[in-house]
Amino acid sequence: QVQLVESGGGLVQAGGSLRLSCAASGSTFSNDAMGWFRQAPGKEREFVATISWSGGDTSYADSVKGRFTISRDNAKNAVYLQMDSLKPEDTAVYYCAADRRAYSGSDYRDYDYWGQGTQVTVSS
Repeated sequence: QVQLVESGGGLVQAGGSLRLSCAASGSTFSNDAMGWFRQAPGKEREFVATISWSGGDTSYADSVKGRFTISRDNAKNAVYLQMDSLKPEDTAVYYCAADRRAYSGSDYRDYDYWGQGTQVTVSS
């Protein structure tokens, strides 16, 4: 069993930055691929980024490529999402997710565990 707790959300002006953190509990974290997804009001859950078990492979949605960076620290059981050059359209609840496989992708159905989410609001 893996439990995920996100933090770091908040209100920021357009062009600003935020760093989201996801703390994971469970003995398999270092073997799991991790992902970040987001969901805006009235919209479907959207893939943001994923990182492999070792951190050696990452993938991003086109909408955030070049602005967001996913990373992980297996010694701390944590995964991060650095968000720069934020835009109002980045406003959403951001979720951390774990896939019991070593590598994962953009399909939310592949992820086994989810956090409760953290709100990110970008004002114009």
